[in-house]
Amino acid sequence: MADLDELEMTDLTSIEEALALIDKGLGGLTERQLVSASEVTDLLLDVRSLLSDTAEA
Repeated sequence: MADLDELEMTDLTSIEEALALIDKGLGGLTERQLVSASEVTDLLLDVRSLLSDTAEA
């Protein structure tokens, strides 16, 4: 049962980190009218990396 609680906490932490990363990225992007595809790609790859680390664990 402790393993399940630990897994749920890890998932929540990774999700919170991903949300914080999204909020930070969007905060910087909303100030501009033009956003490059590479900037959006970098943000999405960072979020994917955080979430895939949780899936592998």
